[in-house]
Amino acid sequence: HPLCFIRSEPENHTLLTEFVLSGLSSHPELQNWLFFSFCLIYTFTLTGKLLIFLVTAHPTLRMLMYFFLWVLSLLDISTASTVVPKMLINFLSEGRRISYAGCATQLYLVIFLGATKCYVLAAMAYDRYVAICNPLRYAIIMNNKARLSLVLLSCCSGNVVSVVQTAWVFTLRFCGPNKINYFFCDIPPLIMLSCTDTSLYEKQTLATAVLVIFAPFCLILVSYACIISNILKISSAEGRRKTFSTCSSHLIVVTLYYVNYSQDVKKLFSLIYTAIIPALNPLIYSLRNKEVKGVLIKTIADLRKK
Repeated sequence: HPLCFIRSEPENHTLLTEFVLSGLSSHPELQNWLFFSFCLIYTFTLTGKLLIFLVTAHPTLRMLMYFFLWVLSLLDISTASTVVPKMLINFLSEGRRISYAGCATQLYLVIFLGATKCYVLAAMAYDRYVAICNPLRYAIIMNNKARLSLVLLSCCSGNVVSVVQTAWVFTLRFCGPNKINYFFCDIPPLIMLSCTDTSLYEKQTLATAVLVIFAPFCLILVSYACIISNILKISSAEGRRKTFSTCSSHLIVVTLYYVNYSQDVKKLFSLIYTAIIPALNPLIYSLRNKEVKGVLIKTIADLRKK
């Protein structure tokens, strides 16, 4: 790696001040195609999320259950915007460089948004549990204060996890080479560049996985076990279908998220999580919800008239 990317240390070490992202492909002939493809996906993501914002702000949809959909849309936009713009720039750039501070910032945001989304999905599962298993008290239990508290708690928990993880990674010594075999700054490829013993980090990673992935996932499983038990008590098949349909969109998003989150050491799965899933979520939620679909069509029609 070029010497201009490093600084000398007195103990016969060189510490990196800049990283190089390998990207998705090393073939020059594919870069323009990849740029236009992901530019289109990113545009589609932003457009879909902005429409969700407009739709959920509509007077006829100002219901408690749509608050979490609004938060999820915001997290999806933030996740895509943390990774995709830099990736698009790198498609057209030969250097593909990212500063030490820029890499740390990107890693913090990726972890923060990912962890927060885990907790928000758990909160959404609890919201569906209350709505189906205790519908008469839903408006009381899931009032404005409760739902705002759940989102703030999710954000605070995600921030703590991200600060600890990012601080630990960037206290490691990076002696070179400086090429990250990835399209954004993530923990596994950064650890591979470190010349420090990372055995302690394995224990920390296990504890983090329990807090961020396993605990929310268990809460989701328990919530849906109660929901399914309640649905099976409904006598009519049509009633069971309608009740379950209110949860199907959330189940699809949870499945997509956890399948990809658990394998994020693989470039393809991380690409799906950071760029593709945020584009799919508006379709999953809006097209499977008659109320949202109706207001969405009306909103698009109103925008065309203007």
